[in-house]
Amino acid sequence: MRITLGHVDLPLAMGVTEKCWLVLLFTGVAAPVAGLLFRRIGGGWDSVGKGPFAIDADLPQRRAPELVSPVDPAIQAAEARQMLEAKAFRQRRRGEAPIDVEAEVERALGSAPQPPTLTDALRAEVRQLVVARSERLLRRGEPPLDVEAETERQLADFVGSS
Repeated sequence: MRITLGHVDLPLAMGVTEKCWLVLLFTGVAAPVAGLLFRRIGGGWDSVGKGPFAIDADLPQRRAPELVSPVDPAIQAAEARQMLEAKAFRQRRRGEAPIDVEAEVERALGSAPQPPTLTDALRAEVRQLVVARSERLLRRGEPPLDVEAETERQLADFVGSS
């Protein structure tokens, strides 16, 4: 059954063959063309979350070593003592045996992580990595690295100073 509007015949019901051609036309032509258009025009998604009001716009990309200030040991000890005294107070209120604050402070501050130290093994391992990177650059036709200078730079990044 067809309806005629002016000079155009509109089908009210489609047969199986007509549906098949319609599906093939859509999947073979319309969907790829739409995908290509969205790919070329759809650069808007790349800017979502970016811009002057983005959260990570204010964050530094890499933390500079000179901006990191060392922790004052007196302040660190005072804060640790304060937290442990509060823990002991809560334990007393619950009817539990409170912890020994001074012993816990000594234990906590005595096991503070020490900064890494340079050993000969570490220096040799970093040097091997730099030599390998320099050889990869040579194979690609790029200029090689100054192995000693790059080793010292990497060690300085790891420890903070060489």
